[in-house]
Amino acid sequence: MTAESRAKNIKVLIFDVDGVLTDGQIFVIPNAEGHGVEAKGFAAHDGLGISLGRLGGLRIGIITKRNSQTVAIRANDLKLEFIYQGQAHKMNAIKDILAKTGATIDQLCYVGDDVIDLPVMRQCGLSIATANARKEVKAAAHYVTPNPGGFGAGRDAIDFILTAQGTLEKVIEQYLDESNAAAATSDVGQGNM
Repeated sequence: MTAESRAKNIKVLIFDVDGVLTDGQIFVIPNAEGHGVEAKGFAAHDGLGISLGRLGGLRIGIITKRNSQTVAIRANDLKLEFIYQGQAHKMNAIKDILAKTGATIDQLCYVGDDVIDLPVMRQCGLSIATANARKEVKAAAHYVTPNPGGFGAGRDAIDFILTAQGTLEKVIEQYLDESNAAAATSDVGQGNM
């Protein structure tokens, strides 16, 4: 089965965070109390892509091993439906998401970059690796994004799915429609929790 035919069936899209929605770098900046404040960079293209995906009917979320206030803020800004942090075994979160949505594993796409993502990628309907993914992850993927994590890989995944489903152009026009209230507020973040 081709990656395109797998993408036609996708209803739920789940991203890893570090190395997928970011470039994988984690900056720890000391504050006045001597504690570290974590900072990460997210690509605006991915944020707009998540809005397009939601307008296209995809249910979108993240699963990450780390616990990060930075990620929580960004996930809130993007209005992600599923936010799972502190997940050492990501299939547990996947099972919970499938139970909540009523979707099957074949209707789920997962985007990853490192070996912690392999258990999900080996089972889901469409597995996507970022251009910067480890070789083992690329070998398990049905599709590899042209761009690396933190530089539009998330948007690449969404564009690939919506193109396969034949809805990308329609969704872009919905996003651009000034009368569409959902589109107008879809990716407006405040940077607050």
